[in-house]
Amino acid sequence: MPSKTVLSIGQCRPDNAAITHFLTSNFDVDVLATDLADDSLTALEGKTVDLILINRKLDADYSDGMEIMKLIKSNPQTEQIPVMLISNFPESQEQAVEAGATYGFGKAELSSPETVERVRDALGLD
Repeated sequence: MPSKTVLSIGQCRPDNAAITHFLTSNFDVDVLATDLADDSLTALEGKTVDLILINRKLDADYSDGMEIMKLIKSNPQTEQIPVMLISNFPESQEQAVEAGATYGFGKAELSSPETVERVRDALGLD
């Protein structure tokens, strides 16, 4: 049984596969995938999620991932869960941090040691 659970929101299938591979090859995690706000919030009910990854633009409808982040961070039951934005744009990362996220990463940075360390810290692993 994996020791941590990651919820990945709004990735297209190839990106979800790449992110899942990155996570499971570097950490003992279970990865849940959702597409939109409703199924993401439902997935958080009654489950222990240790990290949430949100795409800057959701693949299913191209809506803004920051809106889901704001919903998660404004809910007392989910506000303590670390959230990272998946975006290659530094300005988007800065906006996410201002909204309460942990500095995330872009898909182009999946193999970097810095990304591994950032995710390790967000998961609370030593």
